[in-house]
Formats: sequence, C-alpha cells, structure tokens
Amino acid sequence: MNDKWATLDKTYLLPTYHRLPIAIAKATGNTLVDTEGKSYLDLFSGLAVNILGHSHPKILKTLHEQAEHFLHISNKFLNPPAITLAKRLVENSIPGKVFFTNSGAEATESLVKLVHKWSQSQGEGRRGFIVMKRSFHGRTLGAVRLTRQAHIYQDFPQPDIPVYEVDPEDVDGLRYWCEHERPAAILAEPILGAGGVQPLPIETLREMERLCRTHGILLCMDEIQTGIGRTGKLFAYQHAEIEPDLILFAKGVGGGLPLGGMIARHPLSEVFQPGDHGTTFAPSPLSAALGNAVLEVLLDDGGIEMGQRHAEHLWNGLHHLKEKHPQVITSISGKGMMIGIRTGLSAQTCTALQQQLMLKGYLIDIAQQTVIRLLPPLTLSTKETDAFISELDALFTQTTTD
Repeated sequence: MNDKWATLDKTYLLPTYHRLPIAIAKATGNTLVDTEGKSYLDLFSGLAVNILGHSHPKILKTLHEQAEHFLHISNKFLNPPAITLAKRLVENSIPGKVFFTNSGAEATESLVKLVHKWSQSQGEGRRGFIVMKRSFHGRTLGAVRLTRQAHIYQDFPQPDIPVYEVDPEDVDGLRYWCEHERPAAILAEPILGAGGVQPLPIETLREMERLCRTHGILLCMDEIQTGIGRTGKLFAYQHAEIEPDLILFAKGVGGGLPLGGMIARHPLSEVFQPGDHGTTFAPSPLSAALGNAVLEVLLDDGGIEMGQRHAEHLWNGLHHLKEKHPQVITSISGKGMMIGIRTGLSAQTCTALQQQLMLKGYLIDIAQQTVIRLLPPLTLSTKETDAFISELDALFTQTTTD
C-alpha cells in the first residue's frame, strides 16, 4: 500500500521533498500509523506543528464545535476566535497587536513589509536586516532573501533588501554591523532550527536588545519553530528576559491547521493601515479556535510544565547516551522539546540511521546533514522516551562496531 501511494506521489506531485516511504492512514497521541498498519513514534511532530501530539481531546472537541458555527467569513467581518487568540498572545508576550497569516513564510513576508514601511517613516535612511548565518526564515522570495543557507536561496531572484550576515556566536560582528551600517532590524531565531538546532546564547540575545535600543534598530524574533511552548516558555526569547519589537509565530499555534502571524509592539503596531497588507484566508476561524484550545492547554492546564518534565527525562536519556557513545555524539544542543544531537557520523550514515529507526518504528529528522533533530510533542511519555533511547543506544552500538 505504501508503494502504491509512493508511485502516485511521484506521478502527480512536484518533487520538492525527499519523503520517507510511508503513507499515513491515522494519527493518535504521539503515534502515526501507516496504510499497512505499522505504528511509528512521531519525534518531529509534523516539523514542530503538533505540539500536543495527534487527536488531542481538547483539539477535537474545539474542532467539532467551531465547524458547526462557521469555517470562513473573510476579514470583512469581526472574527471572535481570532480576536480572542490575538488577545491571549499579546497578554503573554509583548504589548502590541497581531497580524495573522497562513504560514511562517507569510509571517516573515509581513515582517519585511512592516519593517520597510517603518524605516521609510523614520527618514533616517535605514534599510535591511542583520541575520544569522545558517538561519531559516521561509521559502518565499522575501523570506529566502533573509534565509542564510545556500541550498535554500540558490540563484532565485533576490529582492532589493540589504542583508548583513553574522555568525550566531560573533557578538563583535553583530556590533560592527549595528555601528557601521544602518540596518532597520535584526531578525534572529532564538534557536536556529534548520540551521542545526543551535541556541543563541542568552548574553547574545541581551546584547542584541541593547544594540537595538542604542542605535534605533528593530529587534525581531523568529519564533516560528521555537514558539508555542516548545522550549519551556510560550516563546523562547522569554528565557533571556528581553522584549522584542516584532515576534513571528506559526507551526504549533494552529493545533495542526495552517496558522501563523506577527506580533508588533506598540507603537510599531500602528504602522500598517487599511490596505497596506492582507490575506484572504487568515485568520481561519477554525485555526484560530484551535489556537485558543492549544493556549488553554499550555497556559491554563499546565501543558508547558508537563512538557518541561517530559523534556527533562528525554534530555537525561540523551546525556547518558552521549557518555556511553562519545564517538557518535559530539554534543547535544537546544532547549525543551527542540533538540539537536550533533554526531561524528557521515551524512550517509546519518541518513541510514534515520532509515533504520523508521523500520524500528521511530521517526526522526536530520538537519545540516549530520545533526539528529528531535521535535517531539510535549505529550511524549516516559515510557515512549525510554523505548526510543533504548533503540538509539542499540543502533549507536551497532554503528560503532560495524
């Protein structure tokens, strides 16, 4: 059955992804089931989307309730689920307003337009962004311009946006661009995701904030992958106790449905006026309703704290593996349920390891060719973690003895 779907996929869908050869028939809890009945522990949760796993009871209840009311109304009308979600996001981040999108890339495009309009209003000749090497901000043209991975931006057309690239660990380089050029904004992921799960040091994030306040630059945090409880806070920047001017979010906020957006701090929140930006579908009332359910679980029902406990157990197991297999694991980075296991293995061996784990019923991701990227749901149980660590231990042992 998987072979049948693989053939149809190759026939009718553009080949823009290297897919794993499994066709999903059902998902429940933290498990995916393919069309042949085989179960898999989902350890990258739809690329950081399914923060509460699959078919969470509160998500399903909200899904049915909202579907009975309305699915789409357009932005010509007041949208109670979206207004409620925006209020909740603002109350738990920065004082400002929200613009909703359908995806993370659209959120980045919204930020590009807002920063441009703001910089024009300043009359100081500020243009462009300071961004991190190996950063990822999306695949649409504006987002690709800000993404610093050559295999992503390739030779696609580049918008006329100045970009000042700095290594995530190079604080002196950051200061240089702020002091010698006139960038409008700094855009950074608190933890580089596709760039290898590399956290920015708290001291670097705080220095970014200081430089922005000193030089009149906007501080923008890309929380598309790190946000919505994944790192133990609603947003990862909160670990550094800083206050951004703009926050991007997506992935986990929609409870499994497409939803993203941007939070703009006051008075930046008044830069966009009617007609400056828009979208037909966002915010989907259904996605927004699910977003409210997600935040209810995370903020009211102890979901973030639960995720922290489960993440701590997973980290303990991985640190044990690092001590046992130092020739395989060179370091472990990340925070909460966003983990990068840096290996001393070749890219080919890492791909083979991913395939072996899949055959054993465990789904992982690979970033930067040799980093095992784990993005588990916050609901990952102790039993599931122990089984995964045991399987990983056995495969690491096999890898070093072959």
